[in-house]
Amino acid sequence: MMRFVAVFATVLWAGVVSADPAVLAAVNAERSAQNRAPLIYDSALEAAARAHAQDMARAGFFDHTGSDGSDIGQRLTRAAYRFCFGAENIAAGQRDLTEVMAAWMASRGHRRNILHRKAEAVGLAQAPGNLWVMVLAAPC
Repeated sequence: MMRFVAVFATVLWAGVVSADPAVLAAVNAERSAQNRAPLIYDSALEAAARAHAQDMARAGFFDHTGSDGSDIGQRLTRAAYRFCFGAENIAAGQRDLTEVMAAWMASRGHRRNILHRKAEAVGLAQAPGNLWVMVLAAPC
């Protein structure tokens, strides 16, 4: 897992960190170790992740349900992503990608999402307060 730390590069955009090259390397390293197909990085999934991360930061909550009652499916639809599979990982407090990936891979449900055979693409965002959202999905 330490290989991707060297390539971790962040770009600040609208107060949210986007780490697409590093995220893709980290996720695909975990998937490769379990003989899973690699994912592609998708900007629409990042947009869905960013919207939820910003919502949680702005409204001061931590949940898979948005402040407006939305779920991952509704957020994917808002991001104009036509999906047949969707999953979401959230985390709070981890300072960087290394920490959040370690936490997710140590959690049965989060690990299952990252390694899910139906997943084809991934997007991730980090909002102020170290709120992380990863969205995994497959288009129809």
